[in-house]
Amino acid sequence: MTPLPRLVIAAPATGQGKTTVATGLMAALTGAGHVVSGHKVGPDYIDPGYHALASGRPGRNLDPHLVGAERIVPLLLHGAAGADVAVVEGVMGLYDGKVGAQGFASTAHVATLTRSPIVLVVDISRSSRTVGAVVHGMATYDPRVEVAGVILNQAGSPRHAAEVADSIDLPVLGTIGRDPDLAVPSRHLGLVPAAERDDARHALDTLADRIAELVDLDAVLAVARSAPDLEGEAWDPGRAVGCGGFETGLRASSTTGGGPVVAVAGGRAFTFRYAETEELLRAAGCTVVGFDPMTDARLPDGTAGIYLGGGFPEVHARDLTGNVTLRRELAAAIGDGVPTVAECAGLLYLCSSLDSSPMVGAVDAAAAMTERLTLRYPTMTAATDNLLTRAGEQVTGHEFHRTQVTPYAGDRPAWTVDGQDVGFTSPTLHASYLHTHWAGHPRLAQRFAEAVHG
Repeated sequence: MTPLPRLVIAAPATGQGKTTVATGLMAALTGAGHVVSGHKVGPDYIDPGYHALASGRPGRNLDPHLVGAERIVPLLLHGAAGADVAVVEGVMGLYDGKVGAQGFASTAHVATLTRSPIVLVVDISRSSRTVGAVVHGMATYDPRVEVAGVILNQAGSPRHAAEVADSIDLPVLGTIGRDPDLAVPSRHLGLVPAAERDDARHALDTLADRIAELVDLDAVLAVARSAPDLEGEAWDPGRAVGCGGFETGLRASSTTGGGPVVAVAGGRAFTFRYAETEELLRAAGCTVVGFDPMTDARLPDGTAGIYLGGGFPEVHARDLTGNVTLRRELAAAIGDGVPTVAECAGLLYLCSSLDSSPMVGAVDAAAAMTERLTLRYPTMTAATDNLLTRAGEQVTGHEFHRTQVTPYAGDRPAWTVDGQDVGFTSPTLHASYLHTHWAGHPRLAQRFAEAVHG
């Protein structure tokens, strides 16, 4: 049994202020001297970026669809190792999960798996005593779910807030008024990532001060400390890549250092990747080195593998195009067979063009922005034997973009999703729109690391 004070920040629906409150709580608690571990329910990459800025620790995701329900508690314990308190930000409405799966991967599901008390954030701007009925329904809908308190958001006045609080039979832990300065800017796919905002640190300091003023932090901590001890052991990346016939020599090199370099794209254009991905690669004996495709003229010295995660290359296309030297070096490296993984933004960057702006050209396809949003949460079937998978294997994933690649798949597709072939592969390349979480499918990390070592 492992003690871990923790709580989940949830809401009746999206847009109620979960990210503002959760991130503000992480920053305020950190400012008060607590070691805080930030987590996000679901596949979201942007919110964990704010959590990391707020807490000074990597932001983590807890997603039963991507990693399996059995790994949620181990990943929580892993991410929160050494922390005084874990704050978990929910997704959408409290009971909203994978469509057609009866709440699977919802905030309530994760709260139940982790036996965590919930604090509801409720936007009260358009009602008053009706909020009491909403909160009562949320708290009693599922007896396995413990709603321990409420934070009122977007209050119009002290009188308005008092009327709402009088209608609620749970503790009200704080009240936040209508303050446009606390809003996080957004664009076509949601919030602007913290790494792309020059003002992010200042805005977060302001938010932390406001949350510390308007929310009872001691009461929040009391809720977190009411959580029971957790059963199970923390997830270990070394054990994850040490199973299933992985070469002992490769595992050993992770402890001796000096392993082959995996160049991982970062900077403003490539902000999406799970912290566990790098941890798995290091555990498999690789040396992870970041590079910025917008500004770095060359790949890191000794690059033996390339990982291009998600992000917003469409926003930074001009700078990516302008870095001709790196684009040419990447194209040559991939052409020479350097093992390369590209997810979503990485795929766009490897295309011949993005909205007519020249890109790397390692994938024979063109990309363009569209009005249509593609959002799905599928189980994919590997379409071919390739760098990461073997034909017929099933892997869970996430897809979220407003671009279109033409053609949508190459002669050797990466996946079959809903009866459609998607993506591009070779023995040394895997590029598609689908995001995967390697903690849930460590064999992908194993195979990539084996290719890098080779």
